[in-house]
Amino acid sequence: MTDWPEMTRELSPRLRDLRQAMPEVMKAFAAISQGALAPQALDTKTKELIALAIAVALRCDDCIAFHVKAALQQGASRAEVTEALGMAIYMGAGPSVMYASHALDAFEQFGEAAKADDRAA
Repeated sequence: MTDWPEMTRELSPRLRDLRQAMPEVMKAFAAISQGALAPQALDTKTKELIALAIAVALRCDDCIAFHVKAALQQGASRAEVTEALGMAIYMGAGPSVMYASHALDAFEQFGEAAKADDRAA
């Protein structure tokens, strides 16, 4: 089983190394993070829950660790986290259904084009 707090402790020095190796890139990333997380129409806790759901949908374990930690620091409850995870599950499956319809459409279009080519030949 993954030790999530340990994961963040192990990653932190590597992230510091990245900040030293690529200060301008990492400074820009930090600015994006600060801008995205700033409370406006949505509070920071809600934004961390959204980030957590996206981390799950994208299957980023490291992101999960950091966004769970941040969501807890923002006061997220277990019920709020599990509801966000429900959305991640829904969105992970939903886009697959939508893209499956695209793939089927492409298959049919390519099939029709191949038939037309065969008839023309």
